[in-house]
Amino acid sequence: MPTANIQDVDVIRIEPNNKKQYNLTSTMKNPTTAPYNNTLSVLSHVKFEHLIAGISGGAISTLILHPLDLMKIRFSVNDGRTALPQYSSLTSAFYTIVKQEGVKGLYRGVTPNVWGSGSAWGFYFLFYNTIKNWIQAGDSQYPLGPSLHMLAASEAGILTLLVTNPIWVVKTRLCLQYGTCGATVPSSQWYNGVGDALVKIYRNEGFRGYYRGFIPGMFGVTHGALQFMTYEEMKAYYNQYRKLPHDSKLTTGEYLGFAAISKLIAAAATYPYQVLRTRLQDQHHSYKGTWDCIKMTWKYERMRGFYKGLAPYLLHVTPNICLVMLIYEKFTN
Repeated sequence: MPTANIQDVDVIRIEPNNKKQYNLTSTMKNPTTAPYNNTLSVLSHVKFEHLIAGISGGAISTLILHPLDLMKIRFSVNDGRTALPQYSSLTSAFYTIVKQEGVKGLYRGVTPNVWGSGSAWGFYFLFYNTIKNWIQAGDSQYPLGPSLHMLAASEAGILTLLVTNPIWVVKTRLCLQYGTCGATVPSSQWYNGVGDALVKIYRNEGFRGYYRGFIPGMFGVTHGALQFMTYEEMKAYYNQYRKLPHDSKLTTGEYLGFAAISKLIAAAATYPYQVLRTRLQDQHHSYKGTWDCIKMTWKYERMRGFYKGLAPYLLHVTPNICLVMLIYEKFTN
């Protein structure tokens, strides 16, 4: 019986449910180049237009909507047990901030917020689409379904959080900076900008200071995963209803509608992690850890405490996600 030459054997790659098959030339033809080819295979799924689209959408939406984000943060840390400014409503918060800090007070922390949002959305879209494209083996027509969309979004969220958490710590602290240096706030807790904040946080708290709120942030990965899974599935079902390929392009109104609905669903399901994360990053409070923050919030405020700042949050993130997704979809189209 004649023997086959192993170097001429092709490998058949079978996708889940045997829906797709790809005939790929085996790297066994030249075993010494296999790691190099594998690296090229992964890099071939990276498309940097997703990074630029995410940065653009995140930065533009943040510049427009930063005051609402600042008010959400201040409501989140207002536990009624400290001498922090007390706001009874969004209107009260707006007028109080302008009266006490001027119009520029509405834009405290805007620089790290723009950096954070731009880089977070940029990296998120880059990681998400790279992972999704890798799962699809480069075939955008291959539908992933809810579970694989959740997997891709979760992995992208974890990677993005590792990169951007220090920026969010700085942004939170600058947004919560009120009073005057030396008189009402110790100089060690007064930050004169992003660079000064990074230096003082490291000097006073070490490297771990950059990752305060990281554990609640990990729970927040489920927020992004749920949002993107809902968004992708709504687009897919809508195109299926229209009897079009699942990745067919939509109108501006359709993108905005699906983005808003997906964000509202994710926010309603996961908002408490935002409160916990913000309180752990707040320089005016001291908690022993995430569980201590949960216990103290429940002890003094009950369930209501976990949803403080929800109104300005929804007013901020709904138009925010609509702008981000619209800019992203139009840019990548």
